Amino acid sequence: MFELSEEHREFRRSVRDFAEAEIGPHAAEWDRKHYFPVEVVQKMGKLGLFGLTAPEEYGGSGGDFTSLCVAIEEISRVDQSMGITLEAAVGLGINPILTFGSEEQKQRWLPELVAGEKLAGFGLTEADSGSDAGATKTRATLENGEWVIDGSKQFITNSGSTITSCVTVTARTGTRENGKPEISTIIVPAGTPGFVAEPAYDKLGWHASDTHPLALTGVRVPEANLLGERGKGYAQFLATLDDGRVAIAAVALGCIRACLDMSVQYAGERQTFGGPIGRKQGVAFQIADLKVMAEAAELLVYKAAALKDAGAPMQEFKQAASVAKLYASESAVTATRIATQVFGGYGFMEEYPVTRFYRDAKILEIGEGTSEVQRMLIARGLGLPVE
Repeated sequence: MFELSEEHREFRRSVRDFAEAEIGPHAAEWDRKHYFPVEVVQKMGKLGLFGLTAPEEYGGSGGDFTSLCVAIEEISRVDQSMGITLEAAVGLGINPILTFGSEEQKQRWLPELVAGEKLAGFGLTEADSGSDAGATKTRATLENGEWVIDGSKQFITNSGSTITSCVTVTARTGTRENGKPEISTIIVPAGTPGFVAEPAYDKLGWHASDTHPLALTGVRVPEANLLGERGKGYAQFLATLDDGRVAIAAVALGCIRACLDMSVQYAGERQTFGGPIGRKQGVAFQIADLKVMAEAAELLVYKAAALKDAGAPMQEFKQAASVAKLYASESAVTATRIATQVFGGYGFMEEYPVTRFYRDAKILEIGEGTSEVQRMLIARGLGLPVE
């Protein structure tokens, strides 16, 4: 059964109240100014949102993955930029260190990250290496007890803010006997000489999230900054993305719910030909479709989260994660198109939140594994030899 508990529902209400009070009134301005609201991120930390899945010894609440998805959904229902900030901070920043880090690394990095005082990023994608992460060109050479890293990364969330503490990067650290690259992950502290977060991207959406290209030129960090075992970087990032796909699906679910709420309200208020537009089947039936999308996406997201919390077999969880991510993200894009159509000409005006949701939604079909990658993984899970 994937029904949320009463504790989850109470938690949902508290996060919703926070999002509507602290984020909702300012989201449009942050979007317009491309402003990353550090002060609100840290308020999210004080609410405990970054520590939901972290053990108490590092300052977390030791909660479940389902609670994190609830928080991401509710924040994203108001603003996807802040939703993805939370998702990436936990899934891509905290999770790799928590899962693969040594006790020393956990003690050094996690307390501030879990408290929301600092943020961490995960440097995987490169100009010619996205879905094909094995094609990474960034290299790290071990010299006199230090890793010397040279390369670049692209589209890295939470990597260049004023509170970024570190970025975990994937790099080639050698060549295997079969000729394939040995890929490892290494923690690079912000401010390390040669490590530069270049100017933030001018993006289509998610204007209030922090996203940068990274340059690494002769970056030197201690050998002890290796995360987990040498050569295990590929497996580490695959495991990291599995969780992230469910979390991205929660962002998409929040988007769908927002589109449903906005459309129902507007269709009840907007008057044409002597009555509300919601009495017209052409409008009402599309809004009914939004309800179906929201219900279906909710079941898929929280089924996957429940499997994670229950310690289900990895292949079962991976399949559920890809199904949730594929359906929720593509439905979110459709939902924003429908909501924009319901609003008519006003849906094209920035004074209405629906325009921001429309711009923000597209990346959901790309980040944390494209729709094409999800279909490939689902097909492979069915036993098909797809490439």
